[in-house]
Amino acid sequence: MNTGYVRAANTLESAPGTYALILGNARPARLAVGRLGSIHLRSGVYVYVGSALGPGGLQARVGRHLDHTRAAHWNIDYLKRAADIVEVWYVLDSVRREHVWAEALGGLAGASIPMPGFGASDCRCTAHLFYFPSAPRLTAFARALRQVDVAGGGGGQSLRRLPIVNAG
Repeated sequence: MNTGYVRAANTLESAPGTYALILGNARPARLAVGRLGSIHLRSGVYVYVGSALGPGGLQARVGRHLDHTRAAHWNIDYLKRAADIVEVWYVLDSVRREHVWAEALGGLAGASIPMPGFGASDCRCTAHLFYFPSAPRLTAFARALRQVDVAGGGGGQSLRRLPIVNAG
């Protein structure tokens, strides 16, 4: 794993939580995504949401996503071949919130679903991957979270941001 990515992953706590990977894609491409088929990637930003509730929590799960040497296991592993993780948004919480996060992301201006079913094989969400022509703002996402998760606790007020620097 790249040393910059190791440092980034190690700054995360090993506590459970929900996260969003922000991926930048500079040029259009066609990409095979396991059993889902292939996706036409556009230039822009992709946001993938997931939960890290198992051993090692956010540090282990995000660390695995940042490790480009691992074999593809999840849908996101295929996307990482063509797009770089540039930032991680996360919240520490033992409640699985990825579905609420997916709903909030889908409601943001400019959001579209590039591949139905991506990252959502174990739930009823349309997808856990969203495309944006330009990067969504964390503040807009926090506002959207508060609107869709009126029961509270969705992380809108406690969101954290981790920039990812590829330091070779």
